[in-house]
Parts: sequence; structure tokens; C-alpha cells
Amino acid sequence: MSQDGQSVLLGNMDLPAGTWFPWHSHAEHQLVWAPRGVVTVEVGSAHWVLPPTRALWLPGRTWHRTGASGRIRLMGIYADPERCPVSWPEPRLIPVRPVLRELLGHLIKPGLDAEARDRAEQVVFDLLEPMDAVPIIVPMPEDPRALRVAEAVLRDPADRRGLAEFGGEVGASARTLARIFLAQCGMSFGRWRTQARLRACLPWLATGMPLDGVARRAGYSSPSAFVAAFRRAVGVTPGEYFRQPPVSRPASP
Repeated sequence: MSQDGQSVLLGNMDLPAGTWFPWHSHAEHQLVWAPRGVVTVEVGSAHWVLPPTRALWLPGRTWHRTGASGRIRLMGIYADPERCPVSWPEPRLIPVRPVLRELLGHLIKPGLDAEARDRAEQVVFDLLEPMDAVPIIVPMPEDPRALRVAEAVLRDPADRRGLAEFGGEVGASARTLARIFLAQCGMSFGRWRTQARLRACLPWLATGMPLDGVARRAGYSSPSAFVAAFRRAVGVTPGEYFRQPPVSRPASP
């Protein structure tokens, strides 16, 4: 991949709302980042929603797809695995601090000489500091009855019906549906519904919707109940997930 000794290749593209790249992979590592708008990344059943303050590190050959719920400016950032000092084997959420944003903008300038580019690239790699957060995972069941239940929850995350009520519509008992979710999704229906609700919340949070509105649309009785559920699932609060990262400061001598 390396071009004229470069470790990192970059490019910009504008994507209209609703655009999705098909599932794909590539040999290079990728840092998925949208300096304007909100980009969504899916890796298997894992789901990330990234405002401009967050990026996602994808190791080379990771099968994924990327999309835009609104209009975005997507920066394509690809790193040569043979020249890249970062070797995380799994996707990692990365805070985009102002200095990292400025360096990426610097690297995309035309005519940058090789030595200046090499120095900037090394600093970019040093600034990739992953957050302690896990993705939201919403696997879909294969059984058509459970799939109808899952699709109903995804259409309306605030739907409060239990498996007994859903079962009357899809022709299966609550016990049967519970077994199916556990066997095919690897989690109880209650946990699955929580993950589905949180996934639905990510775009609303990323665009700045007030917390009480997000909680209500997701079916939570209060903002505090929603924040607690988010923190249990993701490892950080919604505010920590989407907050502008603090400026890194050098250690005192």
C-alpha cells in the first residue's frame, strides 16, 4: 500500500444521507473518522456511531461496512501494516483530540515533503489512544418468529410488550421465544432488548438530542435509568462516550 514511503494514505469524500458502503475488507488498517457529520460502522453484530470527536480503528482484513445517517464528510485514513507501529487485533474506539484532528488535516495537504510527512505520521500513531468502551452488539435471531419480535423492537425501541404478548402475535410461547433468543443470539431477550434500545439511541445522542428525549424514545422511565443501562453495557456514560476529548498536556518535568 505504501506510496513514496508513506505509512498513511488519506482522502476526503462527501457522502449523502443514507449512503452505505457494502460489506468489505482490505489489507490495510483503517481509521474510520468523519470530521463533519456522524458515521456508523458495523463489524458483524457490533455497532459503533462516531461523531467528529470519535474514530474507530479497524485492523486490516476486518469485514465491515460504513454508512451515513445524515450528510457527512468522511476521511479515508489507511495505514500500511508493515510500517504501522499500531497492531491492535480488534476494533478500538479512539478519541479525536484537537491535535490529532489538526495533524490529519496537515497530512492531507498536497506537496508535503517526505521528512515532514514521516514526522507527522509518527505523532499520529502516538496519539491513537483507545477508550475503555465496548461496542453495542445486537445479533439477530434466525427463527422467523423471534425475528419478527426483534424487528418489532428495532422499529419501536420504546415498545414495552413482553415475550408473552409478542408470542401471541407470532405464534410461539414466551418460553419458546426466550429459548430461541438465548440459543441464537447468545443472550436473554431482556439483555437483547437493552442492546437494541442503546443502538437506537446512538445517532440521537451523537446529534445532541437532550437526554430526557433520548430516554423517552428508547423506552426508559427516566434519564438516570437510561444512563445506568448505557454505562453497564458500554463501560462509560453517554456523556463520556460523546464528550469532546480533553487536550493532551505534556507531563511536568
